[in-house]
Amino acid sequence: VQVVESGGGSVQAGDSMNLSCASSGTTFTINAMGWYRQAPDKERELVALITSGREHTTYGDSVKGRFAVSMDNSAYTVYLQMTDLKPEDTARYFCIANTWTGNIWGQGTQVTVSS
Repeated sequence: VQVVESGGGSVQAGDSMNLSCASSGTTFTINAMGWYRQAPDKERELVALITSGREHTTYGDSVKGRFAVSMDNSAYTVYLQMTDLKPEDTARYFCIANTWTGNIWGQGTQVTVSS
């Protein structure tokens, strides 16, 4: 499995932004997909996860109510809709695919929110 993120960029506080992550390869082995983020000098943290059957979603506390994760099962593509962005959301956002053989990470995409 490989995953590739798209989206990202620079916005103002209060703006919205969408990220997407497309997977390829043995996608039938994917259990869940989602997003983590890492800001400079901070640990990587959970943003959102969704199971491949879309039965369950999980969000990091700091993004609950502002971000929404969704998945196109037919394409094994995961989306992240981010609203009311804050400067503290500035980070590199990484796509993750949890598969039968482990986690696959994307290269990440930068999101910068200015006040």
